[in-house]
Amino acid sequence: MTEIDQLRAALAASPNNTLLRNMLAQKLLAAERFAEAEIEFKEALRQSDGNDVHLKIGLAETFQRQGKTSLGLVIIEELTQSGAPPARAWLVYARLLLQAKQTLEAKSAYERAVLIDKSLRDALLESEINLANQSAAPEPERLRAGGPDRHDDTDDDIPDGEGIDIERPRIDFSDVGGMAALKEEIELKIIAPLKHPEMYKAYGMTIGGGILMYGPPGCGKTHLARATAGEVRANFISVGISDILGMYIGESERNLHGIFQRARDLKPCVLFFDEVDALGANRTDMRQSAGRHLINQFLSELDGVEYSNEGVLILAATNAPWHLDPAFRRPGRLGNMIFVPPPDQPAREEILRLKLADKPQGKLDLKKIAKRTDRFSGADLESIVQRATEAKLREAMRTGKPTPLGTDDLTKALKTVKPTTNEWFQTAKNYALFANESGLYDDILKYLK
Repeated sequence: MTEIDQLRAALAASPNNTLLRNMLAQKLLAAERFAEAEIEFKEALRQSDGNDVHLKIGLAETFQRQGKTSLGLVIIEELTQSGAPPARAWLVYARLLLQAKQTLEAKSAYERAVLIDKSLRDALLESEINLANQSAAPEPERLRAGGPDRHDDTDDDIPDGEGIDIERPRIDFSDVGGMAALKEEIELKIIAPLKHPEMYKAYGMTIGGGILMYGPPGCGKTHLARATAGEVRANFISVGISDILGMYIGESERNLHGIFQRARDLKPCVLFFDEVDALGANRTDMRQSAGRHLINQFLSELDGVEYSNEGVLILAATNAPWHLDPAFRRPGRLGNMIFVPPPDQPAREEILRLKLADKPQGKLDLKKIAKRTDRFSGADLESIVQRATEAKLREAMRTGKPTPLGTDDLTKALKTVKPTTNEWFQTAKNYALFANESGLYDDILKYLK
């Protein structure tokens, strides 16, 4: 019997117990059973002569979740205009105002809620309000003298990142198998500042900054970045080199600035640069000035001198950190370097489980396979599953009888796949041994030992 069923049974024995009915209504609301929650909130309010503030807030939230915006506003506006309502009333009011497209009023109500009770801070709601306010702002009037094709060095010509895809990841660290030490480090450097902003501000520390993740390809750096955004319920923008590079002089720099501006408007936001070494290669290796200008623009955006990066978390990933310009590793830029090794044994077992999820399975000893795949990347493990499946399919085509995948099938496929990370480690080891004066690559040596 579920908790909701237990509460219903208790109410059947004591139908006039308003406290029990309120508990049932709250549980139904949390379970997204909004129509049932509405009935219970209304009955509880009838029993309490309509004077219980918390029941009114609950009913207003139920209306809001069902899209009954006008009904919810009637209840909440009455509360906000009488005395000092609880912080949660202002939060529900903010959500209703946002639904009603009253974005400035929604922002004001949300700020009141957080001012009264900091624990009500909702990063997703905050970013939705910021995005709605940005969309509602009037378009700047363009200079007409040169016509629509004119390109001046004015702010009107600076892209605003509108074409960039914005994600709200539904995954978090619970969806990342293993990697406990890595997740702990990200928790300390990225997640804690967003969850406890008052503590960091009390010590004069800004919320934001950059982290450079490096390691062999196919080991989940992008997946980890998405999970980080999901963990703090922040927007996520993934940037590739094609999103930035343009054909004309100065176009790449303006594209990059537009992407940073978009992230600043959507804060809290995780801005993720994949293969960052392609954008930030060492300037000493460059013969043309165009690449240097782009790197200088990138460094300027990271510094946040002209525009604040408060609330923007910058993650970058590379397979070749030794090719990145050293200026990126200065404190305040991408100064925190995190080594992302091949998945450990628990992570390998979880990856295999995920890759096999939609395939017919017999008795599988995934722990046995995971033990024999040291240094295999996620892509290597996927290759094992793919080859085992193809072999099973060929057998089924020959015999006319499909059979499920077993441990032996994975073991046979394993013999045909070699870890692709070995080549990367050979190169990385050379840098760690002979170009590691500042200890940047100590984690590689530690892993290899």
